[in-house]
Amino acid sequence: MFEHCARALEQTIALTGQHGLPLMGTGDWNDGMNRVGEAGRGESVWLGWLLIRTITLFAPLADKRTPEADLQETRHVTGLETHLSAQQRASAWRAHAQTVKQAIEANAWDGKWYRRASFDDGSWLGSVNNDECRIDAIAQSWAILSQQGDVERGKIAMQSVEHWVIKPEQKLSLLFTPPFDHTSHNPGYIKGYPPGLRENGGQYSHAAMWNILAYTQLGEGKKACDLFAMLNPINHSNSPSAAHTYKVEPYVLAADVYSVAPYVGRGGWTWSTGAASWMHRAAVEGILGITREGDNLMIAPCIPAKWPGFEASIFVQNTAYKVTVEQHTTGKKNEICAELDGVKLQCQDHKVTVPLDGGTHQLQVSLKWAK
Repeated sequence: MFEHCARALEQTIALTGQHGLPLMGTGDWNDGMNRVGEAGRGESVWLGWLLIRTITLFAPLADKRTPEADLQETRHVTGLETHLSAQQRASAWRAHAQTVKQAIEANAWDGKWYRRASFDDGSWLGSVNNDECRIDAIAQSWAILSQQGDVERGKIAMQSVEHWVIKPEQKLSLLFTPPFDHTSHNPGYIKGYPPGLRENGGQYSHAAMWNILAYTQLGEGKKACDLFAMLNPINHSNSPSAAHTYKVEPYVLAADVYSVAPYVGRGGWTWSTGAASWMHRAAVEGILGITREGDNLMIAPCIPAKWPGFEASIFVQNTAYKVTVEQHTTGKKNEICAELDGVKLQCQDHKVTVPLDGGTHQLQVSLKWAK
C-alpha cells in the first residue's frame, strides 16, 4: 500500500508543466474540464494545492519506514527500481512541494484570487481576463486547505469567493462564475451542460463544503455556520414556496443545485454520498473542531460568537468522551482552557489534545475571547 501511494505521488511529480504546476491531463477533480490539458501541456492550480497537502500528510509516514519494510516491499512489487530509502524519497517530495508552492504564488495569483488552470496553449482559466469561469471557488478554498498558501492572499481570495461565488439571496454557493457558454477555449464536456447547471456554474455541493472548511481554518466561525445553514437541504424546503422551488428530498444532500433562470434553486441529483461526507466533515471537524490524530482526540472549535457552546458524546477506539464546550468573552487575551476529569490540561496552538486510551472521560473546554 505504501509503495502504491508513493508511486502515485512520484508520477504526479513527474508530470509537471512549464509553470511548475501539475499537468491537468483530461481533467482533475473537475473531470468535465477534460479538454483544458488534453494535449499534455495544460496545468492545474487546484491540483497543485492538493499535491502540496498530500505530501504534507503522507511524507511523515515515509519518515517512519524502516529499511526492513522497504526491503520487504521491494520483494513484492514488480518493477520497483528506486534505490532511495523512504526517508530520501520523502525529502524529495517535500522539496517538490516547495517548488509547487513557489510556482503557484509566482504564476497563478491573479490579483484578487488564484487562477484555476492553464490551457495547453498557456492561456489562463479562472482569471479576471476571462469572460467565462472568471473565478473558480476550489482554487481559493484549497489555498487555505493546503495550509501552505500565502496567508494574506488566501484571505483576499476567500473574500472574492464571498463576493462573486456565494449567493445568499439564492441560497447558493457556485462552483465558478460566470458559466461556460460562448468561450472560444473549449474546456471540455462541462460546456455541454446549459449555463448554470451542474458543474457548469451551478452549485456543486461537494466543493461548496470546502468553502466552509476554509472559513473554519481562517477562524471565521460565523461565516462557516451561515454557509452551512444556507447549504443545509432542510432550509431549502422550510416553506411551501421553497419546497416548490427545490423540488427534491429535503432530508438528503443534492450533489448540485441549479443557478439558471427559471430553475434557480432547483435541486439536481440527490443522495450524493461524497457531498454528504464532506458536509459531515465540515460540521464535525471544521465547525465543532473534533478530529482524530493517531491515538489522540483533538478539539479545536470554530463556532460563532453568539453560540454559548455545545456538548458532544464521542466514542472512538474504545474510548468514550463526554465533551462540554463553553464560550466566554472575558476582555483578556484569546485562549483555550481545558480540564480532563477535573485536572487542568496544557493547551497549545488553540486546541485541546487528549488520549484515546480505552477509558471513559469528562472533558470540559472553555473558549475565552478578548472583547
